[in-house]
Amino acid sequence: MAHFKTEQDDWLIVYLKYLLFVFNFFFWVGGAAVLAVGVWTLVEKSGYLSVLASSTFAASAYILIFAGALVMATGFLGFGAILREQKGCLSTYFCLLLIIFLVELVAGVLAHVYYQRLSDELKQHLNRTLTKNYGQLGATQITASVDRLQQDFKCCGSNSSADWQRSTYILSREAEGRRVPDSCCKTVVVRCGRRAHPSNIYKVEGGCLTKLEQFLADHLLLMGAVGVGVACLQICGMVLTCCLHRRLQRHFY
Repeated sequence: MAHFKTEQDDWLIVYLKYLLFVFNFFFWVGGAAVLAVGVWTLVEKSGYLSVLASSTFAASAYILIFAGALVMATGFLGFGAILREQKGCLSTYFCLLLIIFLVELVAGVLAHVYYQRLSDELKQHLNRTLTKNYGQLGATQITASVDRLQQDFKCCGSNSSADWQRSTYILSREAEGRRVPDSCCKTVVVRCGRRAHPSNIYKVEGGCLTKLEQFLADHLLLMGAVGVGVACLQICGMVLTCCLHRRLQRHFY
């Protein structure tokens, strides 16, 4: 009877090892996905961050990068712990899973809070950025961000191209007669902004505000979906790790 129980324990340990190994592989892939989304947010979309009032969006991306890198490192530790069947390594693996889960929970809360106030922040800040900061000395990064925003989203102005009529830059001599910045033009050439006809510039309903708001909402949704997916894998991993740890304790003692 004792021999049968030992064989049964051996079989369960092998089964749990293979199950945890498969989970750890998907967990590692999920970590790579989290890291990729975070890096993509900062590298590919960093041009839009200058027009946002707060750094919450960027902070969420940095947290994702940190969590993704930690997930990948933890994944390697998990492979070693599973193969060696070391209880100490399994305990460390479990603790790291818990830490990552908490980090992603913080990122998720930040993303949710930012999503709730996204519309109000953009309405208050974007129009002020366009009218007060664009084209001014010391605001080169903001100017470049606005230009990229208008070209990428094919829009002009916060709500409409008429917003530029209140712009400090457009009202100054530096504008050289432009009615809108050249980045509003469908085909950008020097001083093309002098002609504000719909055939020459982008006339989009809702302006850049609507397009940027939708872009950020979609991006936050993507960040949240990836985070939730990895969090679900972590919960499964913590349960499997606990089961394997307990089985190993019973097997050796």
